[in-house]
Amino acid sequence: MNTAVLPLSAQIHARLSERLQPTELRVVDESAAHAGHMGANDSGQGTHMRVSIASPLFSGISRVQRHRLVYDALQDFIDQGLHALAIELI
Repeated sequence: MNTAVLPLSAQIHARLSERLQPTELRVVDESAAHAGHMGANDSGQGTHMRVSIASPLFSGISRVQRHRLVYDALQDFIDQGLHALAIELI
């Protein structure tokens, strides 16, 4: 499947599913709520994401290390313009 045609939230979901094998995962595009803010774009999509995630890979590591795993998995999205990423560990 060509992920380039999927909404960014679906691409992020696919990436995290692949890399972190989550037991729970929600990705919500909150960009519309940030219209007019720094980093927002005219489409109201793809700039501000909220990720709620639980993964067995988080077992035995610190909160900072868990966040780093998520950021590392999504670094290319950040490099391409994802402005804000809120991470909730569940």
